[in-house]
Amino acid sequence: MSRWKALPADLDPRVRQLVVRLRRLKDHGDLSMQRLAAKTGYSQKSWERYLNGRSLPPREAVEALAQVGGEDPTRLLVLHELAAEGWEKRRRVPSVAEADGKAAPGAAAEAEADEAGPSPAGSKVARPHGRSLRIAVVAGAVALVLAVVSAVLLAVRLTDHGTDNRAATPRPASSTGSFPASGSAPTYTCRIQRTDGHWYAGNSRTQDAILAQGVAGPDVAEAQCLLRRAGFSPGGIDGVYGPLTERAVKDLQKRAGLPPDGIVGPHTWGALRK
Repeated sequence: MSRWKALPADLDPRVRQLVVRLRRLKDHGDLSMQRLAAKTGYSQKSWERYLNGRSLPPREAVEALAQVGGEDPTRLLVLHELAAEGWEKRRRVPSVAEADGKAAPGAAAEAEADEAGPSPAGSKVARPHGRSLRIAVVAGAVALVLAVVSAVLLAVRLTDHGTDNRAATPRPASSTGSFPASGSAPTYTCRIQRTDGHWYAGNSRTQDAILAQGVAGPDVAEAQCLLRRAGFSPGGIDGVYGPLTERAVKDLQKRAGLPPDGIVGPHTWGALRK
């Protein structure tokens, strides 16, 4: 087991969660930094920066580590997407060194080498203005893509919710039990039923939706109802994936023998609906 350095105190919680998961995956595979670099194609120094919170690993590096560790990369990529938002927010706040015009050239060169790949002998580090422009363009593109994806997901969830409500209106409440939802609108109700060997609560029939902190909608309400049925309290059935819901998911994952990462994916849905 590696003796890891403490992560920076000002590290965004979303970035911290990603780094902790990557550290666990490396330790679980009993990989040294040298072996990790050889298997993923990213240098040993790059992995030292990634795993100590000094640099955000590229999406491809996260996927490569997941494949080396024999883990489904879906969850790690969701964590990476959330971490990228936190990292970009952190980078917008100028550091004291940059404000004084004394940024360390070694750190800047390392970050540049990370993004541009290995450079030939004798080449110079790219000028800061070009790098800043490139970062601004990439950040703008990422923000645009995230905005479009969020709008599409919201539209799909609202459509699914409306369909589920219309289909559920004529049906009487199940005799197998129900839990009144707490909190204000939107209101969700747990109508627990067992169909074809699986549990359903009447809010969503998904088997593979990815849920994490910050997500809201009927899929979350469905998971909250099933968590309550399984004996784990997610707080109110409000359709919002908050800290109480995450804690309940981790407790369920521990009981089911799954990695307790607090993210609902296909395996956790399987445990909820069994």
